[in-house]
Amino acid sequence: MKNIILDVDTGIDDALAISYAVQSPELNILGITTSFGNTSVPEATRNTLQVLEVLGARDIPVIPGVEEKFNGDVHRDKTVWIHGQNGIGDAVLPEAAGKPLDMLAHDFIISAVRDHPHDVTILTVASQVNLAMAIQKDPGIVPLIDDVIVMGGAVTVPGNVTPFAEANIHTDADAAQFTFQSGLPVTLVGLDVTKKTLLKRDVLQTWRKEGTDLARILADACDFYMNAYAKNEPDLNGCALHDPLTVGAAIDPSFVKTVPMTIDVVTEGEKVGQTIGEKGANERPIQVCLEVDSDRFVSHFLERVTGHEAL
Repeated sequence: MKNIILDVDTGIDDALAISYAVQSPELNILGITTSFGNTSVPEATRNTLQVLEVLGARDIPVIPGVEEKFNGDVHRDKTVWIHGQNGIGDAVLPEAAGKPLDMLAHDFIISAVRDHPHDVTILTVASQVNLAMAIQKDPGIVPLIDDVIVMGGAVTVPGNVTPFAEANIHTDADAAQFTFQSGLPVTLVGLDVTKKTLLKRDVLQTWRKEGTDLARILADACDFYMNAYAKNEPDLNGCALHDPLTVGAAIDPSFVKTVPMTIDVVTEGEKVGQTIGEKGANERPIQVCLEVDSDRFVSHFLERVTGHEAL
């Protein structure tokens, strides 16, 4: 089993990613840390605990992160039109019996890496402020982290919050730039590949027929998500599996193909959050995913999450 820390800002695709990770025996989730982005830190923490409750996995620790950006600014934006008022597409979830740990996410990351040297993979599907704060506080963890897989960036394609930037990187560009320059072994799972994955609307009917709480919640949430997608891409008839692909890359790296690049993040101005990749650079190379075996990945995701293959 691969020890992982999952860093989330639990909106809809984060909930899908958590469900995928929890139900994948290859992964041992040491803890789930929360950040801002789709929601606030308190909302992401609440949503994560509720998703774990539905999954019967309340024993997995949930640790809230800092509520300020890496540069100290307060994050105020929420993507309500994409993720709903509650962050889970306004799907109704049960109250969680579990409580978050009384510590901060970056301290948990440091402790977990120190307790499991060379045996922790960190999956960040939110802003990278928790990871950046951990490295800033204890730079010695960098050579002890086995792998970091980041859902973020748009190196060869346009962004999704601006023409230049992907949402997770745009949320805290300074944190992303700091992380990418830290020397960590990073794999970047960006819009270059995640937009090639598709959860079809027809799947939601199958989930609802299944009748379980998990299937109902995911169907309701994804229905909201797909309706939001349809405003800009009316012919898509589904939604991209951004965060789940990051989990998939941890389970089976052959789902994606990568190219080593040096990545710089624009931290100010009109193009803030843009990820600029340079091939052939040897200093701090990042493995950038440029190809994905989409059909095989989506089938694997659906089999794990609800026991059904892609339609």
